[in-house]
Amino acid sequence: MKRIHKLGLGLLILASLGALVYANRIYVLEYSLGWYTDIRHPRGPYQEVPWVQGPLTEATPLAKRPPNIIVIMADDLGINDVSTHGGGHTSEGVPTPHIDSIARDGVRFDQGYAGSAVCTVSRAALMTGRYPWRFGVEFTPTPGAMARVAGELYSDPKRVHPVMIDKVAAKDAKDFNDLGMPDTEITMAEALKAQGYHTMHVGKWHLGSTKEMRPNNQGFDETVFMESGLYLPQKDARVVNSKQDFDPIDKFLWPNMRFGVSYNNGKWFEPNKYLTDYFTDEAVNAIKRNKNQPFFLFLAHWGVHTPLQASKEDYDALAHIPDHRRRVYAAMVRSVDRSVGRVLKTLKDEGIDDNTMVVFMSDNGAPGYIGIPDVNQPYRGWKLTFFEGGIRVPYVAKWPAHIKAGTQYQQPISNIDIMPTVVAAAGGKMATDRPIDGVNLLPFLSANPTAQAQRPLFWRDGPYRAMRHKNWKLISSEIPAKDWLFNLSTDPTEQVNLAMREPAKLAELKAELQAHHANMPPPRWASFIKMSVNIDKTLDQLDGPGDEYTYWSN
Repeated sequence: MKRIHKLGLGLLILASLGALVYANRIYVLEYSLGWYTDIRHPRGPYQEVPWVQGPLTEATPLAKRPPNIIVIMADDLGINDVSTHGGGHTSEGVPTPHIDSIARDGVRFDQGYAGSAVCTVSRAALMTGRYPWRFGVEFTPTPGAMARVAGELYSDPKRVHPVMIDKVAAKDAKDFNDLGMPDTEITMAEALKAQGYHTMHVGKWHLGSTKEMRPNNQGFDETVFMESGLYLPQKDARVVNSKQDFDPIDKFLWPNMRFGVSYNNGKWFEPNKYLTDYFTDEAVNAIKRNKNQPFFLFLAHWGVHTPLQASKEDYDALAHIPDHRRRVYAAMVRSVDRSVGRVLKTLKDEGIDDNTMVVFMSDNGAPGYIGIPDVNQPYRGWKLTFFEGGIRVPYVAKWPAHIKAGTQYQQPISNIDIMPTVVAAAGGKMATDRPIDGVNLLPFLSANPTAQAQRPLFWRDGPYRAMRHKNWKLISSEIPAKDWLFNLSTDPTEQVNLAMREPAKLAELKAELQAHHANMPPPRWASFIKMSVNIDKTLDQLDGPGDEYTYWSN
């Protein structure tokens, strides 16, 4: 009897625990990714990165070597965050003089486009010179834990347009680490390594985290890899946080992100300072170690992506900004610009500035879900939309030996153009066994430039697609079933939809859009979340029944 009594009591306790877990299932699932990370990847203390020491002396004089190449990519930085493209945060005392100096000493691409309105797809375009849907990279990887709670996190009765969750696809979703760019692609790093470059990556990757898809197997000799997404631990005295309670993504990030990096696939460890400054330290160290040989450095910042965290030093320097969220965000912009300045200063201090090509861009436009309305002005739309605010980004480059200072380039260019350009600068050639969508921009930027031929640019996210050809821009959506047609020469901020007034032009572009996407392979992984994005309002503003919107698949 005692044994039966104990068994019954045990079952009662288990049932009670089960009921408690079920009652708090959203809380448990919302925190599950962070708990899983802590178990699987315990983080060690800070350790110095043992960058490989390059030649101590020059084997070949600098002027006779191919140029060093540095590509700096910011994350979610809006075009209006950079003062060379507009007002930026200059009126708040936060200009971007170092990013601006690249344009002053080189070229400003006035119609520079991201490869997509979201990070993974844009980065795949940059790394390959190809439209990523040619190799099945169409959506940004989403953690399965987020899929399991997305419906509840987004279940706001105030939302006019509900979030759509494909529960079957979510249940069958691959592990987050398995989602990325296949190693059959030829990356920028692989092409430059073939030309004798020492290749290095610092920061965000987001192109897959299996051994096959990580940077070391995609052409990079060395990588300091961002393993999670905190700039500092939340309670660290050196950080100031801004949480957006109106944003379900933000609610998911805070409990699940961790502060950790790795070197060359080693164990996770915690950096010794605010993440943007830490990545900059490592970029500077990498440059110094390799100044006597051709090198390629991909510095992929996490700034200014959410969660919004500023270093206390930057935050304290902006005490004149009264709004806490704007102050944190402006401080983050300040840190990214300071990083660019430190990289440029290192090049000068080491005497290699003249023969180094530096390219700076953002992976997509700034999001509406941070609740700061002017980040993409004067353009409409946000990250996750194909309106100009989602894909028109800060884009500047310099190479004193080739690009004339103060150049303002007016033709549309995109991430797909950077790989052909840097490979040509290195004396290499692009592969001929696959379609290459980008073009080498160097002939158009020389002292005696040739004219760039007009060509269409395309963007894709499932059935949501867009293209630009000459001055015409088409955005085609399945949800809602709608086409937007704009003449950017007379309407650069996309205010007047000409789809009904210009049926012949609409039909022409729709046929061209359909022809481009015909016979493309299926996505490497399915989308299981479709969420609406208000084109003209930030997420903290209530949708109105007459507001324009699109749906983004992920």
